[in-house]
Amino acid sequence: MTKSYQFGVYVGRFQPFHHGHLRSIEFALTKVEKLIIVLGSHQVAMNIRNPWSTAERAELIEQCFSAEQMSRVSFLPMRDWLDSDNMWLNSIKKGVAEISGDSRSIAIFGHNKDSSSYYLDLFPQWNFIETGNYAGLNATSIRAAYFDRQEYPSDSIPAPIDRFLQQFMATDRYQTLCEEYQFIKKYQQIWSVAPYPPIFVTTDAVVVQSGHVLVIRRKASPGKGLIALPGGFLNPDETLIDGMLRELAEETCLNLPAAVLRDAIVDSHIFDHPQRSLRGRTITHAYFIELESDQLPQVTGSDDAEQAWWISFADLVAQEDCIYEDHFQIIQYFISHKNRRLGCA
Repeated sequence: MTKSYQFGVYVGRFQPFHHGHLRSIEFALTKVEKLIIVLGSHQVAMNIRNPWSTAERAELIEQCFSAEQMSRVSFLPMRDWLDSDNMWLNSIKKGVAEISGDSRSIAIFGHNKDSSSYYLDLFPQWNFIETGNYAGLNATSIRAAYFDRQEYPSDSIPAPIDRFLQQFMATDRYQTLCEEYQFIKKYQQIWSVAPYPPIFVTTDAVVVQSGHVLVIRRKASPGKGLIALPGGFLNPDETLIDGMLRELAEETCLNLPAAVLRDAIVDSHIFDHPQRSLRGRTITHAYFIELESDQLPQVTGSDDAEQAWWISFADLVAQEDCIYEDHFQIIQYFISHKNRRLGCA
């Protein structure tokens, strides 16, 4: 039977993979010769929104299909670019082009369910095919029941996924995620009585010296144990820069005069993507501080930081999937801006 298109594209995070995803992929395979499954949120740190790695998700999806079906499927891991749709779009188009070659016979599959599906309109060069919604399934509800230790709807997921979730319950990772879920749930309940949805303001410090970035290890939920930038919530009686310098001193014990640090600020940027924090809408003001090349100042973890240390850019990249929220992207933003200022590639 001749297929309508040579290639199809299907984007998702599949956290977890459910029958809606299964039906959509089966439908897509009736229309295309080969299907490219874009696995979103690649290389992010484990949290209750993205509990399973790219490798785990790909392996689980493979278990839900026949060998013949999988011979027609390619996986395309894709990082999040919360503050740049263009970077995300270009990365997908480049990845699809590498798999499909010069083919212009491409369709993108998906369900236009709400505002989160806006990305389906960002590929006008591909024909859009609506997959529909199967039984109202959504991964968010399944995760909520699962990490709230409630009976999740096992009939909503394929048997291999159900077996995996049952086995996963016995792991330390599951216990950690359940604790984080309860923290977020209680946090949001506390703020639910506010007359308006709260918007939180934080600051973060990106301090670099001699090819190293100053980072901390988080002591508490959310993101307990993850690598993060020094930062925190702004106090009512302080300016943004004062708040950033206070958090920097509290969490790293960096023993440099505030005046020196102020003079070393070379850039700043606001990161305000609505989904950048699990706690709720959180807008952070990040400051890029470049210290003069010399011996790295001594630092010690304190306050909300279990540990503070200087990490090389290379080691930071190698530990991308251990970095809290969008802090890796924040660091990338400032480093790329610096390179552009210096005329580097």
